[in-house]
Amino acid sequence: MTGTVAVLRGFGPVFALLFGLQFISMGAMEMSGPFWPIQIRGLSASESVFALAGVGVYVCPMLGVSLTSAFWGRMGDRYGNRLMMVRALAGLAVTQLLVAFAQDVWTILALRFLQGACAGYIAPAQAYGVQVTGGRDRAGLFAWLQVATNVGSLGGAFLGGLILDALPFAAVNLTAGVICALCAAVAWASLPVPPQGAGGTGPARATNVSPAPATGISVPGLLTLMGLLLASRMVLQVPFALYMSEVYGAQHWITGLSYGLLAFGFVVGAPVWARIFEGRAPVFVLGWSVLIAAGCLVVTGLAGSIRDIGLFAALYLAWGALLGGTTPVLLSLVSASTRSERQGSVLGLAQTCQQGASVLGIITGVVATQSFGLEVAFPLVAGLYGLSFLMALALWLKSRHPFDKGEIL
Repeated sequence: MTGTVAVLRGFGPVFALLFGLQFISMGAMEMSGPFWPIQIRGLSASESVFALAGVGVYVCPMLGVSLTSAFWGRMGDRYGNRLMMVRALAGLAVTQLLVAFAQDVWTILALRFLQGACAGYIAPAQAYGVQVTGGRDRAGLFAWLQVATNVGSLGGAFLGGLILDALPFAAVNLTAGVICALCAAVAWASLPVPPQGAGGTGPARATNVSPAPATGISVPGLLTLMGLLLASRMVLQVPFALYMSEVYGAQHWITGLSYGLLAFGFVVGAPVWARIFEGRAPVFVLGWSVLIAAGCLVVTGLAGSIRDIGLFAALYLAWGALLGGTTPVLLSLVSASTRSERQGSVLGLAQTCQQGASVLGIITGVVATQSFGLEVAFPLVAGLYGLSFLMALALWLKSRHPFDKGEIL
């Protein structure tokens, strides 16, 4: 905890507020996350409707985000990322309140899609963070914002469970809506407008265009690598509980604990990776990305082949720690390779790619396990990490020649 406080102070009080808003708002949105299948089953007229809606309730928000994030990113560059953060939080509050009163699965799916389309909070928060910190230590910045998201998600799921034990499901969404509305009010009242030179303060700043950063890194290549890594991770999103039950005969609390170890490993690993990569050349970071992808391949391959629950849990924790060196780090490279006045647009595009890859990973996992059985889940994940390894290797080899500064692996 002391280390966390020191990091937040190092970035400044504005980032501490940004960290808190991300932690609370993402926790509020995850209060209902683990429990949607319970609500959907109770409202479904048949098993086929439940099967479709049970996946759609998670996929629809991702589709909404993927279709609109790039647009909201451009609006952030034009009118300010702070305004886009407030707009996203307000959109989450309104749609969450509407979802609380929905009593039809198709209405819920439509509102969940609208929720994703109106949201897009994370990308402008990242772009705003770059503005208020002056672009320093982007890997650390994105890592700690991702830590806020993951810790908030874990705490939100726990709080949602406590509410659901005592009150109807609607109370969970109502509480989340009120929390998001309060976050929007705090963001509007407390977050300062960045100075004109920081970008994102209006159309006038377009006359002062910054030069393109000379990183020698392909942004489309980074986005492709990030998408492959995310798709690999999301394959197990839906079949994980079934896998634990069928392969290990695990009780629900063991399944939940094992699932949470992935997020816990991420929370522990992300700040460590950020410190390792702080101030390093992009080619050095990409070299480590090759090793991280290879490590994920080995860990998930082993996890799918063993039958000892303790070792499986340890591997899941290690997998989470490795994932801490993926998305935040790659996002920092994307940001560092982008002009300051286009941070919102590019980070919004990155969010679109992330959500699209997550949807693709979820669908791939569901189709593969339903068609070929649960035993193909981990080999499929390991295979996708093999593709990630090849992509990372290609990016590293391409980047190391023109910018070889002695920091390559």
